[in-house]
Amino acid sequence: MSFTISTFMYPSLKHLHHTQTGNYFLIAGPCVIEDEESPFRIAEKLVEITEKLEIPYAFKASYRKANRSRIDSFTGIGDQAGLEILKAIKERFGIPVVTDIHSEEEAAMAASYVDVLQIPAFLCRQTSLLEAAAKTGCCVNVKKGQFLSPEAMTHAVEKLKHFGNTNIMLTERGTTFGYQDLVVDFRGVPIMQQNKVPVVVDITHSLQRPNQTSGVTGGNPEMIATIGRAAVAVGCDGIFMETHPNPAVAKSDGANMLRLDLSEDLLATLKRIHKAANEF
Repeated sequence: MSFTISTFMYPSLKHLHHTQTGNYFLIAGPCVIEDEESPFRIAEKLVEITEKLEIPYAFKASYRKANRSRIDSFTGIGDQAGLEILKAIKERFGIPVVTDIHSEEEAAMAASYVDVLQIPAFLCRQTSLLEAAAKTGCCVNVKKGQFLSPEAMTHAVEKLKHFGNTNIMLTERGTTFGYQDLVVDFRGVPIMQQNKVPVVVDITHSLQRPNQTSGVTGGNPEMIATIGRAAVAVGCDGIFMETHPNPAVAKSDGANMLRLDLSEDLLATLKRIHKAANEF
């Protein structure tokens, strides 16, 4: 299959001149909008890298985090403030932006600021949420539930199409393996591609160690490159990753994020593997 960010994610994005290179695309950014300055620095660095490597790129950050374990977990700087920052990044850098939504009410609100609405894995079966997202006309990226088989994601695709939206992506982000670990079954990539939609592999959330007794999710970031290399080798269409200049002080999901200064080497390696894999 051949997909480009300009045709399935953001049809009017004419400035992405490198979308015909046949490369994988990247969705990346911090877990959440933490403040008013760092998202712009992260976006600027990732734009620089992806333009150099000719990788189609969309910035991702949540304007609000709803699925937190602890009551005192950081959830954002405020909905309006977070959405305004996403819109400003879109306009400053000329790139599509992606954010999570968690309720039907959020769909229309977020859609006026961003290009891609992301359905969190825990909510991928929520029909009313899928309906609301579909009806905005935005591209909808549905993360595969940690509790679902890749075959079962057919139903999420069918729901979105039923409600009039064919601008769809699916994302693999690991499957529950015991109480506090995840495992990636790479057979899920070609299985989900049978739905004729782009399939993304989330190479950071796939390495979470959830449900820790502390209420703070753990992670295994030293394996990010391993998951990424395997993902492009089996033919995924896109890579999703969360990155931060200093994950140790990140306000959400720091335990499984890639340090920003390691991004270029990893993405360049993935580009080489992707090229080799597509020669067969």
